[in-house]
Amino acid sequence: MNDKIERNDLCWCGSGKKYKICHSYIDEQIRMYKIKGCIVPDKKLLKTPTQIEGIRESGKVNTAVLDYISEKIQVGMTTNRINQFVYEKTRELGGQPATLGYEGFPKSVCTSINNEVCHGIPSDKAILQDGDIINVDVTTILNGYFADSSRMFCIGHVSAERQRLVDMTRKAIDIGLEQARPWNFLGDIGQAINDFARSCGYSVVREIGGHGIGIEFHEEPFVSFVSKKGTEMLLVPGMVFTIEPMINMGKADVLINRRNGWTIRTRDGKDSAQWEVTVLITDHGCEVLAN
Repeated sequence: MNDKIERNDLCWCGSGKKYKICHSYIDEQIRMYKIKGCIVPDKKLLKTPTQIEGIRESGKVNTAVLDYISEKIQVGMTTNRINQFVYEKTRELGGQPATLGYEGFPKSVCTSINNEVCHGIPSDKAILQDGDIINVDVTTILNGYFADSSRMFCIGHVSAERQRLVDMTRKAIDIGLEQARPWNFLGDIGQAINDFARSCGYSVVREIGGHGIGIEFHEEPFVSFVSKKGTEMLLVPGMVFTIEPMINMGKADVLINRRNGWTIRTRDGKDSAQWEVTVLITDHGCEVLAN
């Protein structure tokens, strides 16, 4: 933090408020936790009011696209058709699909069916069957700001076992959000989610997690969902990141598809589910910016 700023100077965040009534307390708390040896966020990870508003608007588009998919998705639809819907709706609302061309990813959305954990690539050959569960993961760029969220969809008549996995994974998000408040730690979110998943008889993927977002697609910090309470980065107002646990019906071990280099599946072939939200840490709790 900038130690030269005076209390009556305008705050470094661009809020237009005096430093003493804006970020003075936050900066002092960060210094105190850093002295204790805690991992604290760099100032660049604390979004300014202008940036937060930009991410919030991007999140509205991202949420609207998933709302649109919820109206369209059905038995017999190809995942490539979902991709077309996402591209067209995102562009209609003034945004750009962030995944399209990202590090070579060829589509505008990730579609992961049944035992696919994440990063499924839409295809004309992948046709939704009665009883499938699918994760649709959308990321939007709007005016240079990023938002990211995903939902599970149950196709037709799913088994009670699959329905429970989907429902409990959604509940895990809510349990994580209860811990997403200032001066807690990322590890508080991780342990709460992991404890809940394990109590349901499930496991949580270790290698993949959430991430900071807003100015770029993927920013620091990495958000683990197998972490321990009181560990990982301190949660500070202005941080924006995703909560997106990938919860497996069987074991936590995963494999990557060597042919496409993207799609990750469960090693034991059992189903996986994921929900994702973009979250802002506020002065008193959190705000979901995309869901």
